[in-house]
Amino acid sequence: MRRPYSGIMGTMLCLLLGLAGCQTTAGNNFTYKSMPVADGTAVAGEGNKILFKGNPLALTGSGVKIGDTLRDVKVAQNDLSLVNIGETKGSGKVRIISVVPSLDTPVCEQQTHILSERNKGLDKLVELITVSIDTPFAQKRFAGEAKIANVTFLSDYRGAEFGKTHGLFLEGPSLLTRAVMVIDKTNTVRYLQITPELTQLPDMEEAFQFARRLVTES
Repeated sequence: MRRPYSGIMGTMLCLLLGLAGCQTTAGNNFTYKSMPVADGTAVAGEGNKILFKGNPLALTGSGVKIGDTLRDVKVAQNDLSLVNIGETKGSGKVRIISVVPSLDTPVCEQQTHILSERNKGLDKLVELITVSIDTPFAQKRFAGEAKIANVTFLSDYRGAEFGKTHGLFLEGPSLLTRAVMVIDKTNTVRYLQITPELTQLPDMEEAFQFARRLVTES
């Protein structure tokens, strides 16, 4: 059963995003839909914008870029304890960080299932991480209902410090923008795609291939 607070939070975020169908479909029964994949990337940080159904939304914070070191910031784990984003359990190896506005929306849900289920064994070699502004309780509920056990869920609900510190925060709707990052063993950002249109998926396959090359090279 969903916790009342996380359910309300998910509903509010769905309304903000203007997306329908917030029902989470469990694990092996998940039905993938045909969704557009973004071509190219937006730029993180203050003064830059992404689109939501063609309407501009402003990003805020100091923009992260390829070659930067992942910045020190605390995010919440499922038990509400805090961890530095650079010191998760996969620290010291390649990591893929999938950033989504809210797990309880169809595009975010599919992005997270792709991360978990379509990585072709990469989850045995790298740490897969999803960061969203959903509460830790909502993330835990989502993972349980979706039967996803190979992804580390981290919450940016405590002031959106991850989003603001990396220039991935949408101040208007108070959400993270949609992105995927590949981090190498030294915590350097080696791959970054920020979808220019919020309703489009990032190219997860390209991110997987890039991460696999990093693993092979090391």
